[in-house]
Amino acid sequence: MRINRRLIKNFDWGTFFIVILLSIIGIMTIYSATRPLLPHEQPNYHIKQIYWLLLGITALFFIVSFDYIWMSRFAYPVYAAGVVLLLVVLFAGKTGMGAQRWLSIGPLSFQPSEIFRLMFIIVIARHFMELSGTMGLTSIIKNFLAFTFIPLIILLKQPDLGTAVVLLIMFLSLSIVKGLQKKVVVLLIVIGVISIPFIGNIMWEGLKDYQKNRIVAFMEPEADPAGIGYHINQSKIAIGSGGILGKGYLKGTQGPFRFLPEKQTDFIFAVFAEEWGLVGSIFLLLIYLALILRGLDTALKAKDEFGRLLAAGITAMFSTYFFINVGMTLGIMPVVGIPLPFMSYGGTALLSNFIAAGILINIRTRRFELFY
Repeated sequence: MRINRRLIKNFDWGTFFIVILLSIIGIMTIYSATRPLLPHEQPNYHIKQIYWLLLGITALFFIVSFDYIWMSRFAYPVYAAGVVLLLVVLFAGKTGMGAQRWLSIGPLSFQPSEIFRLMFIIVIARHFMELSGTMGLTSIIKNFLAFTFIPLIILLKQPDLGTAVVLLIMFLSLSIVKGLQKKVVVLLIVIGVISIPFIGNIMWEGLKDYQKNRIVAFMEPEADPAGIGYHINQSKIAIGSGGILGKGYLKGTQGPFRFLPEKQTDFIFAVFAEEWGLVGSIFLLLIYLALILRGLDTALKAKDEFGRLLAAGITAMFSTYFFINVGMTLGIMPVVGIPLPFMSYGGTALLSNFIAAGILINIRTRRFELFY
């Protein structure tokens, strides 16, 4: 019982209440964006999200109940299983919105890439933990080919450009946290700058038409305001119409009146900004900033290298998803189908986010020895 009391006493309630607050705000916004306008309409997105929230909270406490170090023992087989799941999607996946990203088991559909991102962080943290000293260029290339290249190709094939970008950013972030030789950093920057035109051309040829349209819309939204630029234009209208204080909860028009596509998923921030305005948006951004800073502090206070890398990777994931999603809604980044963590509608994403938050809480709670 002593270990249980100490676990509860040192539980990271700060991170827990932050993710719960974001999830509640998300459910409220999902309801506002999808609320029925006609008597026969009965959308239940917010109800489903509540069920997933309860499942996510259960998963969070389950993850916290075990010492996070056990994850390192199963990192490689779990990663391999994740790659297999991604491959299965290519052959038996469910297609939606131009992409083959979902697997269906009876009435349940889930997106393996949302789960795989955590598997990826765990295996990279496990492998980097075993490396000593800073990494050279050869080590970076070997690790990239060993753990990142194959899932990256599979994700681009689905296609899931957003998750592929996040995967690459997480690998680079963890490499930096582990430690890179100075000459490697300089060399990577030079190679990156030189290769941008070539990589860009190769990627452009491999993109689907709808993905190319998204990039064109980002570069020139007014080129086709009724077509490819419609999402971004309507998002900007929603955010701009919120003004300083917003229109008020349930008084927004862009979402419920169906002007804004993907209102409960990719563009949920625009719905929120229309109703709560600049003041509400700043408040929301501060909540996410608190989550990111809490994650960084957890990484700094972790009791071991595995915990440090694990916390850094999860924080990088949350940060990347947040900045890309908000950037999409503001029109300063291409639309790549990245959800807003804990707020966007989606059961698999919410569940995986709560598992990630549970790992963060686990690391912070166990930054000391629980036994006397």
